[in-house]
Amino acid sequence: MENSELDLNNPNQAKEDGPVECLGKTFANDKERRAYYLALLAEKLKDPEFRKIDGFPISEDENILELSDPPYYTACPNPFVEEFIAFYGRSYDATEQYKREPYAADVSEGRNNPIYNAHSYHTKVPHKAIMRYLINFTQPGDIVLDSFCGSGMMGVAAQLCGSRTEIADLGYIVSDSGEIRDPGSKEVVSKVGARIPILNDLSPIASFLAYHFNKKNNFFEVQLAIDELLDLAENEIGWMYSTNHKKSTVTDSVALLDRHDYKRASILAGGRINYVLWSDIFLCPECTSENVFWNVAVDVENSKVNDKFNCCSCASLIVKSKSEKVKTTFFDAAIGKTVQQAKMIPVAIGYSYEGKKYEKAPDEYDYKLVEEISSFDITNAYPSDRMPRGKEGRRNDSPGLTHVHHFFTRRNLAWLSFCNERSTNERIKFILTSLMFKSSILCSPLMSNYFAEKHGNARGGWVGKERTGTLYNPSIHSEVPVLNQLHTRRKSTSVTLDNYGKTIITTGSSSKLLMSNDSVDYVFIDPPFGSNIYYSELSFIWESWLKNFTSIAEEAIENSIQNKGPNEYRQLMYECFKEVYRVLKPGRWVTIEFSNTKSYIWNNIQTALVDSGFIISNVSALSKKQGSINAYTTSTAVKQDLVISAYKPNGGFEARFVRETDEEGVWDFIRTHLGYLPVVKRESDELIKIPERDPRILFDQVVAYFVRNLRDVPLSSKEFQNGLFERFADRDGMIFLPEQVTGYDKARITSKQLKQLSIFVDDESSAIEWLRQLLNEKPQTYQDIHPKFINELSGW
Repeated sequence: MENSELDLNNPNQAKEDGPVECLGKTFANDKERRAYYLALLAEKLKDPEFRKIDGFPISEDENILELSDPPYYTACPNPFVEEFIAFYGRSYDATEQYKREPYAADVSEGRNNPIYNAHSYHTKVPHKAIMRYLINFTQPGDIVLDSFCGSGMMGVAAQLCGSRTEIADLGYIVSDSGEIRDPGSKEVVSKVGARIPILNDLSPIASFLAYHFNKKNNFFEVQLAIDELLDLAENEIGWMYSTNHKKSTVTDSVALLDRHDYKRASILAGGRINYVLWSDIFLCPECTSENVFWNVAVDVENSKVNDKFNCCSCASLIVKSKSEKVKTTFFDAAIGKTVQQAKMIPVAIGYSYEGKKYEKAPDEYDYKLVEEISSFDITNAYPSDRMPRGKEGRRNDSPGLTHVHHFFTRRNLAWLSFCNERSTNERIKFILTSLMFKSSILCSPLMSNYFAEKHGNARGGWVGKERTGTLYNPSIHSEVPVLNQLHTRRKSTSVTLDNYGKTIITTGSSSKLLMSNDSVDYVFIDPPFGSNIYYSELSFIWESWLKNFTSIAEEAIENSIQNKGPNEYRQLMYECFKEVYRVLKPGRWVTIEFSNTKSYIWNNIQTALVDSGFIISNVSALSKKQGSINAYTTSTAVKQDLVISAYKPNGGFEARFVRETDEEGVWDFIRTHLGYLPVVKRESDELIKIPERDPRILFDQVVAYFVRNLRDVPLSSKEFQNGLFERFADRDGMIFLPEQVTGYDKARITSKQLKQLSIFVDDESSAIEWLRQLLNEKPQTYQDIHPKFINELSGW
């Protein structure tokens, strides 16, 4: 949501200098509240046992305290979570009448939203998609948990469940009394009102982003702080982004640079840089000539960047991937030693002069300015940490990008360190991290836009973009001034929630949550899957600026450098799921978003989930509409994520199961389990088969539950199926409770037809038959087929 002006009649925008209530305590103002809880946190940090909690970040006390805003956010495990739950939550009541079906419809939500786009992160689920699950499974005031919160979109979704407008935008019908009705059935599904989110992540940058995404900000205070910061920076180092517009002034402006009169040189030069393109230089293996990649590989006329090109001297064919980059050697004062790096030179400059935009090749002034900046003494602190061991962390050792500060041009590093050191508002640190990668040399120009502009077809500006999910170092780098980005991102400071509810954020392992048993009403998680993304390595640059690093021992990924393979990954996920199971109230739901093309990862997730005690009820698709770079460039990438709905058996059934005979336990389990399965599942106007209601899959669920509880299964498969048809209703090869079958019959009458793949997929041959039948309907891509196939496997 964006605020364009201060509404004096809105109490949420009133000046925050009056009494403040926090967890039942009253403080004179918010500053006093923060000071009180910071003192408590400082005392807690002195306890050696507190620092031994799983996932405690690698940081000094002063850095943790500087980032934290207790009790609502701590950059370490949050010791106030229990107090928060006691104040806002409701104790588990075994007599409570709670009944929900899984949200069985496929979900498709785009990412083009001001909140979503305010800051990037490795993976993000659109908050509008999460709202649909919250509306289905929860009521206002419920405590909801995301123990792999990433940038905190679940918290945003939980708070926006208090907005009638946001809910109506999802297509729901919202009554004057606050009832939320399904647009199809017109049935009441929930009520308008904020849910109370608890957000946790192992990564300090993730919890930091979650805090700022879920925190109400004073728009004008932040704007004023940015303007003051920009004035200071412009006065001291604004000259770094200058360039010459007129050829006649080049000689004089260069002379001023020689005398270190940078401000006058900048004024005389006149132009203000919008971007600079830098190019790597490759050696010809035949004649050892230096080839500027921009000059020999970029074909503007044909809108191409070639990976093979001819040497500028001897015309030999050079293959980029097999060629050596030209290196430069210099003394790096930040780490106190001489280093060797791939040489880059500026090749194109976009700039503004008197309100108009221009582009040019660098001239003598530009080269001289780069030379002066290279020896400029940066007095503000900046991180110079060694990049971590790993596939991504050490990806760029060969070109000499071994430490954090190597990933920035000298002038962008000077600007980032100045703004980070001089900022007076904590929101500015959030903004600086949001532009961190676009300020780095990992940012490459969007060449399609560049070519379009050259051919007169440009639709807008182009400044470049980094590749998500990797620390890929391009051969053409786009340097985007921090100054320009701060001006542009001033708008993102207006993205703020209107405090529909409260949020608490903690930093630590999902396998050790500081909360009591049966205290959470619902869980939504988007955990890491296998080796898809190396989170801690990709977050290292961000976290180095926060001086707070991920403790990788608890990171649930596959990573050979960390000695974590499939078994270690499965065990870590089991520990996390077991902890979620512990804190979730009986009878309540967990929703797990899943994205991976490897079947063994899917199996590991299911195994860990079931071993922790959960019972899977449904698998549906979630489309984010825009995928990662891999989703577009990899033929086997899945463009739809899967969403697993699972439940924790309620206390009544578990208590009965202990007392019942084995056969009584079978039918009690089936009655209970059928109540958690969706009754109707649609695809467009067609009903589709619900695999979890198949008799064979129901038997698999019985076997799994009995084995997990160390009891013998008393019935054979045939005996089970005979008993099933005697006790329950059968429709289209699916089993229903008597009270459910009426709803299915009504939907069957009003639906065009049942789209049913009757083949039971349980081995290779049946999978081939299933695939043949599916493709007989119409041609489909791998990305279309994969979610449907996984759904067929969801029960066994």
